[in-house]
Amino acid sequence: MKHIFLIVLVFLTISVEAQEKLSLKDAINYALENKASATKAKLSVENSEHQIAEVRSRALPQINATGNLMYNAILQESALPGEFFGQPGTTILVPFGQKWMAIGGVHLTQNLFDYSVFTGLKAAKTTREFYQINEQLTQEQVIEAVAKSYYQFFITQQKLATITETLENTEKVQSSVQGLFDNGLAKKVDLDRIKVTVVNLNSTKLQLQNAVKLQENGLKFLIGMPMSAEVILEEENFEVTPALLDTPNVKELTEYQLLETQKQLLVYNKQSIVAGYYPTLSLSGNYSYQGLGGKFPLSNAKPADGVFWTDYATVGLNLNIPIFSGFATRSRVRMAQNQLDVLEEDMKEAELALNYSFENARTQINNSIITIESQKENVTLAQEVLDNTQNNYMNGLASLTDLLEAENALADAKNNYSNALMEYKVAEIELIKSKGQLKSLIN
Repeated sequence: MKHIFLIVLVFLTISVEAQEKLSLKDAINYALENKASATKAKLSVENSEHQIAEVRSRALPQINATGNLMYNAILQESALPGEFFGQPGTTILVPFGQKWMAIGGVHLTQNLFDYSVFTGLKAAKTTREFYQINEQLTQEQVIEAVAKSYYQFFITQQKLATITETLENTEKVQSSVQGLFDNGLAKKVDLDRIKVTVVNLNSTKLQLQNAVKLQENGLKFLIGMPMSAEVILEEENFEVTPALLDTPNVKELTEYQLLETQKQLLVYNKQSIVAGYYPTLSLSGNYSYQGLGGKFPLSNAKPADGVFWTDYATVGLNLNIPIFSGFATRSRVRMAQNQLDVLEEDMKEAELALNYSFENARTQINNSIITIESQKENVTLAQEVLDNTQNNYMNGLASLTDLLEAENALADAKNNYSNALMEYKVAEIELIKSKGQLKSLIN
């Protein structure tokens, strides 16, 4: 018995640990830490620092070391006048070079003026801003998706609780009618009718249980939680709260700011292409050490061995002035401007769409508040009707049909109230999103 008790205790402990009790805030924070899209957005911000470092490297000195070892199997010969060798009137073929040649050197290049490099640095910093804004937008998208899924999960659970309560009440009535029928005080048609109702309620309950499980899995997927975990939602305050319905400045919203940053990147892209019209100036330096001889130079390093070593160095300024590129640069500039024009139209459309979303959300909020109040009153009235009908039924003043209709009316009223509440919460999320305040859900 002692061993059995320990096994049961361990099992219960594991079951409790496998459960995750979540509030909306917990679910959103879990998603921001574990969802792949949020993590990738953070990595993109980190990667932008590397992109800046890469572009910055073009403004720093470039230093390379080189080495070369060559064996000239057949030396190239040049035809020289014989006068050089005391044989006038003849032409003599003279080999140039040595059989072996080894060269080692260091080469340095430093950009002094390259307009595209300076433009690239500004573009790289703007790219970092782009990824930072994109991370914020990704977080807002995650928050929106999680909040909507969370509320839908919660409302479906409420519907399941409603149908479960209705089923329990109907089963009690069925038991009462069964007793009356067994004693010859009720009709078989009444018993059959209530049996059909119980079967239908059980079928609806099973459908809602399946819906709850699917929505639980959907929520776990959205927040990056293992499917093996069991989610238990904390009780949430679903009361309607006054919403701030002031019209937002859409140009301050993340979606619009992202487009603004894209526009700045396209401006820098155009400037980098225009840089093709500008000259470039760079400084170069080279130092090399060379060995020549008829023997392998790395093991025979002395003149006595027939190998001669010498060094040399150069320093130079390199100026490149573009003159004519067949109008290629002009075409690229025009294409870059065309991209800017297209983005300008996208920004106008985005501004209109964001205002449109806000107005729709505000209208839906106002309508939902009216619907919720009426449905709440409807639930109260339906409960009163059911209570009176139950009392009348027990006293023989109401039929079974009246009782079943009253129970169905209460269940429908509760479900309608839940639907209205869900519509309000979705509209509330849309309104908060349209004002750029989604992060307020986790504050």
